[in-house]
Amino acid sequence: MMPRNRWCRANGRLTTREIERRRRPTDEVHGYRDPVSSILIIEDDQRIRQSLSNRLAERGHEVEAVGTAMSGVESAVSGRFDVVVLDLGLPDLDGAEALRMIRAISEVPVVVATARDDEVEIVRLLNAGADDYVVKPYSAEHLEARLRAVLRRSGSEPEQRVITVGQIVIDLDAQEARFEDRPLDLTAREFELLAYLAERSGTMVSKRQILAEVWHQPYGGADKTIDVHLSWLRKKLGESAADPKYILTRRGVGVRLVDPDS
Repeated sequence: MMPRNRWCRANGRLTTREIERRRRPTDEVHGYRDPVSSILIIEDDQRIRQSLSNRLAERGHEVEAVGTAMSGVESAVSGRFDVVVLDLGLPDLDGAEALRMIRAISEVPVVVATARDDEVEIVRLLNAGADDYVVKPYSAEHLEARLRAVLRRSGSEPEQRVITVGQIVIDLDAQEARFEDRPLDLTAREFELLAYLAERSGTMVSKRQILAEVWHQPYGGADKTIDVHLSWLRKKLGESAADPKYILTRRGVGVRLVDPDS
């Protein structure tokens, strides 16, 4: 599958840098890519701003970065972002005041970045509406973990559409499937067929339905094609028609995908 292009905004200007989405696992067991979040970074230090923008974009997120409080507040309240990273040491306005301006208009989650690990200051910021904080210096990995925690609490984290049937794990967005924690090498049609059956796990589906929904042939007449693809899927799942585990068929009725351990 071709990687998607991601755009990174730095200094308020759209760059033409294409970011290949890395296959970084959200789950070290299943190894799927993170759902994409839209992140606004308000940071006056150009080096930090560019570095964070690049690192987060490389990890699959959509990032916009600005260098002043006023441009940051304007962007933050636009409704275009899932989360905001707000530096407190801004040149045109105190970061705490920018936070209050954002909170007066928007409920977008805000993570403040501060150089002071001072409990009184941190409590003041949290009471003013910050959802979390990071203390400088911090890594992109640390920041991303904080952002994800905030998004989970707020319910704003994009949902990853994953279907699990026994040892089969299907990521609908990434168009990838795994079996027994190993990637399944599937053609596009095989993936569509497996995903279609997985979405209806345990339910007998007729070949007429499969032809209409997967092959987009509502009038039938291609049963052999389905049989061939089912045979290929079975082989990749380590089974056969004579000894089925996941893919069960009933002559004249249809096909169903099941969890053999349930």
